[in-house]
Amino acid sequence: MLITADGGGSNGSRVRLWKRELQKLANELGLDIVVSHLPPGTSKWNKIEHRLFSFISQNWRVRPLVSYRAIVELISATTTKTGLTVCCELDTGQYPSGIVVSDAEIAAINIKRAEFQR
Repeated sequence: MLITADGGGSNGSRVRLWKRELQKLANELGLDIVVSHLPPGTSKWNKIEHRLFSFISQNWRVRPLVSYRAIVELISATTTKTGLTVCCELDTGQYPSGIVVSDAEIAAINIKRAEFQR
């Protein structure tokens, strides 16, 4: 499985929790996972973001974002000139913060760098 990710935030290439959770996913699925991180500041090159975000922003113009429902409805109502549509739903899950990944957990992760990085 190939995952392309931007270089910042919770899925950054140096984030220990990201690495641990990817290893868990690989184990659960029985797949090798290859991650290709875009350089920092280049998420604007993401084709989906480029094609959709400006339309979402246009759809939001002059509309007050007074509730989660209003936000979800505005995002869901977005379409592009070429007919691309957006599916959106509110994630009400609770996500703990401050999770610490130990050195032992990191050492147990099966990470192999690509040949060009060696």
